[in-house]
Amino acid sequence: MADVRLTGVTKSFGATAVLKGIDLEIADGEFVVFVGPSGCGKSTLLRTIAGLEEADTGEIASAGRAVDDLSPSERGIAMVFQSYALYPHMNVYENMAFGLKLAKHDKVEIDRRVRGAAETLNITDYLDRKPKALSGGQRQRVAIGRAIVREPQVFLFDEPLSNLDAALRVRMRYEFASLHERLKTTMIYVTHDQVEAMTLADRIVVLNGGVIEQVGRPMELYERPRNLFVAGFIGSPKMNLLPAEIVEGSERGATVRTAAGETVRVDVDASRAAPGAPVTLGVRPEHLGLSGKGDSVSAAVTFVETLGHATYAYLEAGETPLTVLLPGDVRPAVGESVKLRVPAGQTHLFDADGEAFARL
Repeated sequence: MADVRLTGVTKSFGATAVLKGIDLEIADGEFVVFVGPSGCGKSTLLRTIAGLEEADTGEIASAGRAVDDLSPSERGIAMVFQSYALYPHMNVYENMAFGLKLAKHDKVEIDRRVRGAAETLNITDYLDRKPKALSGGQRQRVAIGRAIVREPQVFLFDEPLSNLDAALRVRMRYEFASLHERLKTTMIYVTHDQVEAMTLADRIVVLNGGVIEQVGRPMELYERPRNLFVAGFIGSPKMNLLPAEIVEGSERGATVRTAAGETVRVDVDASRAAPGAPVTLGVRPEHLGLSGKGDSVSAAVTFVETLGHATYAYLEAGETPLTVLLPGDVRPAVGESVKLRVPAGQTHLFDADGEAFARL
């Protein structure tokens, strides 16, 4: 196993800067997920760690040694791609063994590694099958097995579940988590799906426009986003964001006025905020309520989704869309005007530059 360290890593394609000075340390045995919108640089960063792309500047180190001048095969890294890329004319055993044969391992060692990986992935019964006889999830496990047999120090996964249907993605998320628990190997995983990031990661790296917006444990990012981008990206449904302005602020909290003229108290350190300054009020869907004491905002129900265990109500507060998560037996009517309770202790506030005020 090995740690991974990136220092000042940049990468451009022509005049387009894709990575803009990435500094990151990944601990030995950690499961880290790179997440962000399309084009944010997450796959390029993964490929640069693998050696499939060459960094323009900066240093990449693994297991305490610089690997910038090493070929991908010399870095102790195995990569699993979005595409399974299995050889259709070979059975599962042959697909998994192929790389080891090219590396001229002896047959006994190859057999030990292939059968060990197959047992780890529960695909021993499929070793004689061709890829066309496998389901999508089984093919993905074969692709992972092909990486495991190399016994790498670091695993890299580039959106490995994006070709699977929704139900199988859920199952495979569990299998990835179990695999990491069994192997105890450093894993770096790229996805655009923040649900995968939240459920799999020890730490999440949120990327946007070639820079790291925030690094932290999943609930740290969920509960204390550093800025508007992270607040809007992490969470499904995403955080509600309402334009507002400061009425008064101190280190003990802030009072803000929404565009509709309603005032809301927020438990943040607002000592740097001046009265009249534009801000953005953020509230998670599960923290808004339809009843109870406290500050509130007015909204009109525009659509209701009933899921049995829960109800999602979609509303508009003036021109601002809002989402509220409610118990399954609560179903407001479309067109109904409601008051949404905004709890001061579970509310976020962001300044005009999108930076978060520290929560109390």
